[in-house]
Amino acid sequence: MAKSEKLGVNTICTHVGEVKDEQFKGAISPLFMSSSYAYENVDVKRYPRYFNTPNQEALGKKIAALEHTEAGMIFGSGMAAVSHCLLAFLQKGDHIVLPKTLYGGTYNFIVEEFGKFGIEYTFANGFKEENFREALQKNTKVIYVETPSNPLMLITDLGMIAKLAKEHNLVSMIDNTFASPINQNPANFGIDIMIHSATKYMGGHSDICAGAVAASKEHMLRIWNLSKNMGGSLSDYTVWLLERSLKTMALRVKAQNRNAKKMAKWLQKHPLVNKVHYPGLKDHPDYQLAKKQMKGYSGMLSFELVSSVDANAFMQALQLIKQSMSLAGVESTILSPAKTSHSLLTAEERTHQGISDGLLRFSVGIEEKKDLIADIEQAFKVVAKEELV
Repeated sequence: MAKSEKLGVNTICTHVGEVKDEQFKGAISPLFMSSSYAYENVDVKRYPRYFNTPNQEALGKKIAALEHTEAGMIFGSGMAAVSHCLLAFLQKGDHIVLPKTLYGGTYNFIVEEFGKFGIEYTFANGFKEENFREALQKNTKVIYVETPSNPLMLITDLGMIAKLAKEHNLVSMIDNTFASPINQNPANFGIDIMIHSATKYMGGHSDICAGAVAASKEHMLRIWNLSKNMGGSLSDYTVWLLERSLKTMALRVKAQNRNAKKMAKWLQKHPLVNKVHYPGLKDHPDYQLAKKQMKGYSGMLSFELVSSVDANAFMQALQLIKQSMSLAGVESTILSPAKTSHSLLTAEERTHQGISDGLLRFSVGIEEKKDLIADIEQAFKVVAKEELV
């Protein structure tokens, strides 16, 4: 097979990182369920907790190919991937810089656990270079970002972050979950470590929980040296399911991109919608930056209802779009960040971040646009009869 960097993304999704069925010549990867392997007269001593069973090892190659890196690893969850990466490069007395707007699990891990390890942190007061530069300290070792951000879909300049990290000899990390490798390859801009909740776009069917990391061999070795002791590996059955799902990721994500852009434009014109947050809209504050560093604008968006419409009642009235805590499945889902991902923040903190009670995060699936519009329209009619007259 040709080198992965010469292959198209659908070909990488389908073929790179397959386990060859040498015995029966099956069309898909065989599943190796063994948790015990020989250790004498073998090239590799395999053990599930070492992330190197046949299925684990092969899928890591697919993740690396998709993110344009040398190596990849699969974890038991997105938070296992996040925590292992952070702890691999931070120790007592070290400091990390992060944006204020973070995935709730990452934020909780930072504020609830880092004190136990003696690790210091600063949340940058914005997404611009000066915000990150001002937060740097003499003991800073890592810059960590998410882009697009959750839930307002704000964009961070990846080239700027990579340049700043190299200038100060820091390790740069990104949670690339919202974009997926289909829409964004941070390694192309100089970011060192790419992290994913593979539960989301990589899995894509709301039926598995997994995490993924892609980086250079040097950085991955450091992560592996910690991870083999922390025990965050993934069962081979779930690894096999994730490989199956990745085969269609590019097709799914591109369809979700198209749907999300159409829905964002439609919602933007609706009289009961106050504001739409989607980087593919030309009036989004980061549209030009998103256009520069993303190949697609994601299937994620958020929108704010007018104050007279009760957000919870609106979601309850939806019949097709599911009220659900996760995202990026083939089915469309919606939630209130104020009640879920950002519920641990005070009302004042949410207001400061621009997260109102009427803000809804919308993960757009692959359904027909007309059916999604019809569902939203009927929900509006249920909860806002007077405004629509």
